[in-house]
Order: sequence, then structure tokens, then C-alpha cells
Amino acid sequence: MSEYVFNLPDLGEGLVEAEIAEWMVKVGDYVNEEDPIGAMLTDKAAVELSAPVAGRVVRLAGEVGDTIAVGSPMIVFEIADGRDMDNTQTAVAQTAVAGAVAAAATPAASTASKPAAEEKTASQARPASVLTSPSIRRQAREAGIDLGKVGGSGPKGRILRADLEQHLSGQAPVSGKPATAQASANGVTEIKVIGLRRKIAERMSEANREIPHFAYVEEVDITALESLRQYLNNQKSTAEDKLTLLPFIGLALTRVLQQFPQCNALYDKERNVISRYHAVHLGIATQTPDGLKVPVIKNCESRSLNGLANEIRRVTGAARDNTAKREELSGSTITITSLGKYGGIASTPVINLPEVAIIGVNKAVARPVVVNGQVLIRTIMNLSSSFDHRFVDGHDAAMMIQALKTMLEQPATIFITD
Repeated sequence: MSEYVFNLPDLGEGLVEAEIAEWMVKVGDYVNEEDPIGAMLTDKAAVELSAPVAGRVVRLAGEVGDTIAVGSPMIVFEIADGRDMDNTQTAVAQTAVAGAVAAAATPAASTASKPAAEEKTASQARPASVLTSPSIRRQAREAGIDLGKVGGSGPKGRILRADLEQHLSGQAPVSGKPATAQASANGVTEIKVIGLRRKIAERMSEANREIPHFAYVEEVDITALESLRQYLNNQKSTAEDKLTLLPFIGLALTRVLQQFPQCNALYDKERNVISRYHAVHLGIATQTPDGLKVPVIKNCESRSLNGLANEIRRVTGAARDNTAKREELSGSTITITSLGKYGGIASTPVINLPEVAIIGVNKAVARPVVVNGQVLIRTIMNLSSSFDHRFVDGHDAAMMIQALKTMLEQPATIFITD
């Protein structure tokens, strides 16, 4: 027997390190080649890695939440003699990256060559090679669910969040605590801040520390917009997805930014350069089981209302079930954040670095409003926006929101292009 050292491969985007998001194996487990072994968290997403060889796990690099440098040992396997060790690093990199791209490699049927006793031990110790995302694995573990018993409706039988939720709805919940939570005798539960939650905390702190936020709140009468939205939805079949307010707001914002390019920009701190974009790459702040993510719709200026609505639905869904590609979670030039019916009266959204503006959408409510000397019931919604005051003057911020307000209150103008 000999040892095979699996070094953390380059996960792309110039990363020099990654955080351990989840171990899917433990010391003593036997794994087959291409079995999932763990997930590493980058700045954008959790990347699932596969075993480059078949063997028994003898050492792990650290615990969940620890950081590993690219090229450093991640896991050590005990393997049968005869493996070509000269090609270790090439094999590791190729296999790991292949597993990271889709996290859906087909497990190799390599158990035939193992001794019968070892096969028995492996079947007892090795977790089932189930195709799914790290967050779904964690949710299943916390609920006491064996993923091997959950049917997957995704590609190659991959278990999607809807599959797990359907399985959960058919059985009683199992009591248990997350592996990262520790309850003490005095009723206090300590939860280690790791993974995406730690990344969110770091980015929010950096944004609040670096950016002098300028907040601007304005109310918008969306009565006509709501009437148009309901009319368009009534024209759709029962099988078609209905329009929400978000694509209307996104399309209107795209039109308005043509007049205010200083708000559709990124600030490069290292070069001290502001880059104003002609294209609008719209970030949609999305709450997921793992925390807040910002999937991106590229080139919104070239999309129709329904096209934008479909893309918003697609990328936010992918962010929630962890199937979003890395490029779909980066590259936004401005962000919209909305809590829907929980949006409250006003909010103070934190800018998504390195952007210079964010538009917060609050809930729509019916209330009495004076219109031309008469008290009428209108549908009112507030926009709560934040701007980087270093690069966006208060006057320009106010003018942009007023232009957006006018377009939303006269929704036909959203569809007029010069």
C-alpha cells in the first residue's frame, strides 16, 4: 500500500485559497474514483470536488471553516501499490476540476478489483455517491435524511432542492442539530460563522467600511403599472409563468441608466479607476438556504420584458438550488434588492462592491392619496436606494430615481426605445 496526496487544485478566477465548506468523507472511509469527497467555498460559490483515485481516507487537511491554499494537501488516500505516482499532480488537477465544473461526475465502477473483506468494509463506511449540491447535503444531514433514498429529477439523477422538499413533505422531521451548531446547558446555541455566511459578513463589512453610502427614498404610484401587469398575466395560459413587478422595474432601470451612466459603473480601488458600462448587467439579490447571493442577468438592454422575466426566474432559481455557474454569480454593474411582501416601508440597502449603486424595492400597498384635489385609493411602492457618494452626487442620484419613478408611473414609456 502507498499514500496518494490530493492537493487543492486551482479553482479558477485567480484564487489562491478556498475555505472548506463540507467534508463528504471521513478518515477511514473507502471511496471510489470520482466519488464526491468535499466542497470548497470560493468567493462566488461552493465547488464540489471528486476523488482522483480509489482508496481509503487516512488524513484530512482540516475542519469545516478552515482555509486551504491552492496547491496544499487537501486529503491523503491510502491506495493499492502499482499506481503511477509520477502523474499524481496532473491526475489530481484533471479529476478535481472535472468534478468541480458540474459536481456531477458519474461514479466509476471500480469495486470489482477490491478484496471481498475490503469491499464489505467500504460498503459500510463509504457514503452513497449521490449527485447533489453541498447545501442540499447539509439540509438532508440536519434533517436526518439518507439522500440515497431520495429520488433525483435532475440530470443524471441529480437531487434538486425540490426533490428533497418533496421527500421531506412525506415524512416527519427528525430532530437534530447542524454539525456547526453546539448547544450549551444554559440554553445558548453557538453557531460557527463559516462558509457563505462568513463571506457575506466580510463583504458587508468591507462595503460599509469603504463606501460612504448616500440613501434616497421615494414613493412611486404603481397603480397603472399593476393594472398593466395584471392585464398581461390574464393573457397568459395557466401553464405560463406570471409576471412579477421585478422585470418591469429591471427593464425601466435599464432604460433610465442610459441617461445616468455614472450609476452603472464599477470602481477599481487598486487602479483608482471608475469604469462606466454601456451594457447593463443586472444583479438580483436573492435569498437562498445558504445566505444572500447575487445572480446576474447580462446585457439587459437587449432583452424583452418576458425575456428578462424568464432570465430572472432562471438565475435566481439556479442560485437557490446551487446549480448556478460561477460566471452567473459575478459581473453585475448594478443590483436590485427586494424582499417582496416583507419589504417594509423603507430600507437602507448596502451597495454590492465594486458597484456604486443599488436599488431597493419595498412592498406595494394600497392607501389613500390626494390626486388632483381628490382622495383616491392608489397602489404605492417605495424605492429605497443607496449610492456611493464618492462617485455619484446627490443631485444625480435624485434625478435618476425621479426618472425611474416617472417611467414606472407611466409604464407605456418603458417600452418606447429611441
